[in-house]
Amino acid sequence: MNQREITSLQSLLEALGEDNDGYTGAVWYRGQARAEWTLTPGYVRLETPPSEATLLKRFKQSAAMLIEMAPRESFDWLFLMQHYGVPTRLLDWSESPLVGLYFAVEDLVNDPDHDGSLWLLRPSELNKNARINNRDEEGYIPSFEDEELQNYSVESLAQNRRIQLLPVATIATRNNARIQAQLGVFTIHHHENTPIEEVGDSTHVIKYVIPKSAKPLIYKQLQLLGFSRFQLFPELASIGAIIKGGIQ
Repeated sequence: MNQREITSLQSLLEALGEDNDGYTGAVWYRGQARAEWTLTPGYVRLETPPSEATLLKRFKQSAAMLIEMAPRESFDWLFLMQHYGVPTRLLDWSESPLVGLYFAVEDLVNDPDHDGSLWLLRPSELNKNARINNRDEEGYIPSFEDEELQNYSVESLAQNRRIQLLPVATIATRNNARIQAQLGVFTIHHHENTPIEEVGDSTHVIKYVIPKSAKPLIYKQLQLLGFSRFQLFPELASIGAIIKGGIQ
């Protein structure tokens, strides 16, 4: 797996220019506050998790009265669960490197003593490991509505635990302000618990390590470019957090 260090926005731009030179496919990004964390979704990291179907039923039970229109598909329920912090098989990614970088450096108060990481993913290259490759469309990436993803649904996983498929990259309808603001896309795991960076020969990912000493500078540079919590989370709670932070 290719790994590099970045200490500023300038060094990131230089690294991305070199690493994407000649590559014409889609490129996604994910920032993580700690460099040692693997690319593994929350549900997979649970030691003794309840079944995903049970989590879904519990979430539906309490959420039904709070949402105007209930989702019809289980994937849409998974998006909602992910949105509100319930562990799922989804990992959030962004089409913007700056969005990913923000999430790697934002938590300066609670996590100042750890190096962070920004991951670069070539989604169509990841999917080739799972035999998802459209010969008529270079760089093909399926959506959750496509046939290739049906084996990754909650219902399919509950019915047959003997099948273990590799994680895949997929796009989803951006049906809320947060996912649109973050240019959100996803990877989704199956029963196979392999971290994204350990799939195949790992050439579909590049890891940029952000030293803890560089986090404050990068965070300040992102602020100068207009990246704030409200821009990425356009919600009332973000306004409250920004105001609170300004008076402390």
